[in-house]
Formats: sequence, C-alpha cells, structure tokens
Amino acid sequence: MNAGRAGILAGVLSSAFGGMAAAVTRFVIDSTDPVTVAVFRFGLGFLFLLPVALALRVRWPRGRDWIGVAALGAMFYGVFFVVYAESLVYTTAARGSLAVSTLPVLTMLVAAALGREALTARKTLGVAVAMGGVALALAAGLAEAPPEAWRGDLIMLGGMLSMALYNVLSRPLMARSSALGYATAGMFFGAGLNAVVAWSAGSLQTVQYFNTGQWAAMLYLGLFAGGLGFYLWVYALERATPTRVANTITVSPIAAALLGAVLVGEPIGASLVIGVVAVAAGIWIASTTRSAA
Repeated sequence: MNAGRAGILAGVLSSAFGGMAAAVTRFVIDSTDPVTVAVFRFGLGFLFLLPVALALRVRWPRGRDWIGVAALGAMFYGVFFVVYAESLVYTTAARGSLAVSTLPVLTMLVAAALGREALTARKTLGVAVAMGGVALALAAGLAEAPPEAWRGDLIMLGGMLSMALYNVLSRPLMARSSALGYATAGMFFGAGLNAVVAWSAGSLQTVQYFNTGQWAAMLYLGLFAGGLGFYLWVYALERATPTRVANTITVSPIAAALLGAVLVGEPIGASLVIGVVAVAAGIWIASTTRSAA
C-alpha cells in the first residue's frame, strides 16, 4: 500500500472513531457533564500520545510558539469539545456529526476570510451544496429528532466554526514543529484546562457512580476517539494531501448514525441519508478542480 492510500485509510479510521464518539458521548452524557467528558477524552488521549511522541522523537514547539500552542490547544481541546459535548445533550449523534462533516467547507470560508486561501466559484458552489444538504437533513428530520434538537444543531455548527478557525491558525505552528508534537502539546493544555474547571466545579465526583458500560465509554473516548483518532489524523496529513484527508470526515455521520441507533435507539431517516450525500457532494465539488480540456 502506497503512502497516499495509507493516509486516506488512516483518515477514514480517524473519522469513523470521531463519528462513533458522538454516539458514545450521547450514551454517557446523562450520567455526567460535558467538561468531565472532555477531561477523560483528552486526558487519556494525551497519556496515549505522549509516549508515542517521545519514542518517535518528534519536533516540539519552541520559544514563543508555545503561547500560540497553549491558546489554541485550550480553545480546541478545551472549550470546543465542551461545546461539542453540550450540543449532544440536545441533538442526536447523527445530526451532530452531520454538522461536523461540514468542517472542510467551513475551513475554506475561514481561510478565505483571513486571506489564507482564495475562494473560487467552484468552492463557493461546493459550500452551497454542502450547506443545503445540512439544511435538508435538519429540516426534513425534525419529526425524528428530540424537541430541542435545533438548539444542539446550532451549538454544534458554532463549534465547527471555531474548529475551522483552529485549523487555519494552526498551520504555521504545526509547520515549525511537527503534526504529532503540536497535537500532543495542544491536547495537554486543553485537558489541563478541562481538569481545572471540572475540579473547581466538583463535577469529577460523578465518575464514582459510573457503571461498567459508562467506564467503557470513557475509555473509548480517551483511547480511540482521543489519542488514537488524533494520531491517525496527523498520520494521514503527513502522507496525503489535506483536501483528500478532509474528505474522509464524511464517514463521521454514517458511523454516528449506525452506532447511535445501537446505543441510544436513534432513528435513521431518509432525510439524514440525503443530507449525508449532499454534504459529501458539496465537499467533493469544493475540494477538486475542473480538469482542463
């Protein structure tokens, strides 16, 4: 298997882990709170990534870059994923992951707004198609969703905008260190922020009432969706182009819908399937160029 295909496979696995994390979060969130979930997801994730990074002798951030790494790590692994978990209190795993699948086109919009990347007519068309798919899935599936699912959908979309901003601002910092070193360092600051907040609020005490299934859910979030999932993502970025890797995120809502149906009995409607197809088509249009005649 060549490096490009290995990278795409890693991206697919990472996106599948991320999609299933939405269903697992929905399964455990009623027994705790979003901050505690984030503590376990990225605290355990950091403990998984650190020995790997040390063994591979990766390049770490240097000098004043640590300020940017700390700020972006706290925003992404801390604030963003608390918002992510909070949105799943209201909406379903499948609908939440459908919003996640818009990340590539949202990143293009943020990059264009900051002058980092030109927004062509083809990219604009892709954005319109993808957003139309999200609107179709959310509007047509209201009867199958919880009463306040729209609230969670809006929270998730807002969180994805912040993640798009993180993607754009992270590139120079990652280039001056390494993808794995940058991800591990950022996860440390995010997990640390979450731990301080959870300790101050006393929310960590909820874990003493966890049953075996809930502990298994937390271990999955930390080891697979946190550590292994993000390791696979940076592995993919090192071996395939960012556009091809970003396209694999469309696996996320499919994985979330399937596992959500098993864990929490979420319905899989035709509107969701149509929405996934439209989002995938929009991302493909926005991420490719028209072949010259």
